[in-house]
Amino acid sequence: MYRMLEKEAVKSLKNAIESLGYEKPSEIKVEEPPNADLGDLASTVSFQLAKQLKKPPMEITKAILNVIEFPEVFSSVEMKGPYINFFINYNNFSKLVLDSIDENYGQLEDKNKKIILEHTSANPNGPLHIGHVRNAIIGDSLARILRSAGYNVETQYYVNDMGRQIGIIAWGLLNFDFKIEEKEKVDHEIGKIYFQINEKLRADESLKTEINAILKRYESGADPELEKVFKNIVEKCISGIESTLNDLNIYHDAFVWESKFIRNHAVSEILDKLSKYTKRNEVLYLPLEDYGIEKELVLTRSDGTSLYSTRDLAYHLEKSDNSDEMIDILGSDHKLAVDQISVALNLLDGKSPEVVFYEFITLPEGSMSTRRGVFISVDELVDEAVNRALAEIKNRRSDLTDEEALKIATDIGIGAIRYFIVKLSPEKHIVFKWEEALSFERGCASIQYAHARACKLLEKAGFDAGIDTQDQILNHPFEIELVKMLSKFTAVIEESAKINRIHPLAQYAMDLAGAFNRFYKSVPVIGAEEEVVRLLLVDKSRITIRNCLDLMGIKAPESM
Repeated sequence: MYRMLEKEAVKSLKNAIESLGYEKPSEIKVEEPPNADLGDLASTVSFQLAKQLKKPPMEITKAILNVIEFPEVFSSVEMKGPYINFFINYNNFSKLVLDSIDENYGQLEDKNKKIILEHTSANPNGPLHIGHVRNAIIGDSLARILRSAGYNVETQYYVNDMGRQIGIIAWGLLNFDFKIEEKEKVDHEIGKIYFQINEKLRADESLKTEINAILKRYESGADPELEKVFKNIVEKCISGIESTLNDLNIYHDAFVWESKFIRNHAVSEILDKLSKYTKRNEVLYLPLEDYGIEKELVLTRSDGTSLYSTRDLAYHLEKSDNSDEMIDILGSDHKLAVDQISVALNLLDGKSPEVVFYEFITLPEGSMSTRRGVFISVDELVDEAVNRALAEIKNRRSDLTDEEALKIATDIGIGAIRYFIVKLSPEKHIVFKWEEALSFERGCASIQYAHARACKLLEKAGFDAGIDTQDQILNHPFEIELVKMLSKFTAVIEESAKINRIHPLAQYAMDLAGAFNRFYKSVPVIGAEEEVVRLLLVDKSRITIRNCLDLMGIKAPESM
């Protein structure tokens, strides 16, 4: 609805400029003034016209206001210095906003465009740790936003089943008395084995040649028994990783194994197509100096086996062929690799991916490493978040059963983790601190609490959504603030989808909850003369907060 206001304001300005015989600027911008006393929307178009007309902006503003006509959604258009300021008619606008909000509020028109969004794609050599969780949460939340914005989105996890890490685990299982114990969570067991085998490799580096040999045998496809070992390791680890992701409300549409691109000969076909551009010394490589990239893209090892980069190229070409756009969520250390693969994709007539780069999460004591066994797993993170939330809930609500308290605590704990990740732009480095991530005062719990408050108030009032409110008027300042905030939801979705970022939506969620809480604390509802329309406003706030949280993969508890 807020976009509608902007469009109507721009349309009114265009018509006025045309009627004065001025040449229209290519773009007329309107924006929200810093102070509500200056109006709801303001335009600097007079400054744009001043150079063309060789007149003072103030004079141009007066001329425009003499002829401007505006729709009933605005009460007036006024001059504030050289600025043209639009004031909303909240009697009309409030009804338009409330009428536009239904249970699907935020779902925009179909864009008829398919996006393949790859995220997480952690190596299956152990459990997810908090270094992975930022990728997964950004990817899942962005997919939700893009779907809401009208795109057909398929999320994919690229399974690295041919990497050295899996070769190390396979070699260890074949040569030592290691077994995958399934009494514990299986991805954690695989991670322990990976760590223990790395300890042996550190003690005797000559063993690394055996890892190379096992990788070559697996790639050849000539050893069915070895393939079973690799498949067993990867399937078990992925099942544990998927379980962790599901606990965070994260689900993938497809898991694509990289070995597929060896078995279906896609890699060999790509090497053939690139042969006229490649060179060879000990390895086959694609020189990239002519494209402003100093480091070449190595395509095969000296023994002729493929590399991750080669298989990743085949994977991206498949995504390019099967989508209108592809988005990758990657750590900032992948920037060179993306530049390299984009050149190769261009040579193969494929599309380049849109990439959301993120900085890493570290612990206060330093960085994490699966190989060295220094990390907090996401499972530990979730357990700690839920336990801390549970202690807080039990302290606040002695009336709840253990089952009820655990359900609310789970929603709050998962919400705290997800919101802590998405509230910051991905370019910002995060040092993970429990006291910040799980703050009930400054974090996601305050947004969830606003939803619970709305639910409780509606239940207490026995609210009926079908009651006619046509003659009711919203005019309290906190009502007006809340209506205006509700109207911005779709505009925030559009903007977040346009820039492939979640943090504008996260900030909006906090602002919306703040506007609702101010209304809730200061404006009487039950028993007030305006009870019916105010209950409707509460219900529309409930819907919008819930849908907003859902776009971040966060549950909206009805009780807290």
